[in-house]
Amino acid sequence: MTLTIKHVSPQFTAQAWPLVAQFISNARLHDGGDYTLEQIRLQVNTGKWLLLVLTDEKEVIHGAATVSFTTMPNDHVAFITYSGGKAMSTTAIFDQLKSVLKQYGATKVQAATRKSVARLMSRYGFEERHTIVECKL
Repeated sequence: MTLTIKHVSPQFTAQAWPLVAQFISNARLHDGGDYTLEQIRLQVNTGKWLLLVLTDEKEVIHGAATVSFTTMPNDHVAFITYSGGKAMSTTAIFDQLKSVLKQYGATKVQAATRKSVARLMSRYGFEERHTIVECKL
């Protein structure tokens, strides 16, 4: 089975959302409550975040991710905000992901992860740069 990462244009969010919501919802289990599922959908629907899907030859979706972009002085950073689906974590898929993000001008890819996921992502060339902590005020 060949899997391909594809961008879903914002005008197709309503059609795609029922097919990807569970993948995104599963990814939310570890986000600390930063966004509700509807807020994530709004970010995608308005074009602020990219929605990427992982499909097979029959267009069956095996995973989904959302990505935001930040322009820094020396880089255009693609930040993986949510990613769900077991098939998303292979070298071939990460190579495709990097290629797709380059098409959107990204020069770096970042993600906030748990330690276990950081270890997994180190296989794909990711390096730990920061540990994010927070305190609710």
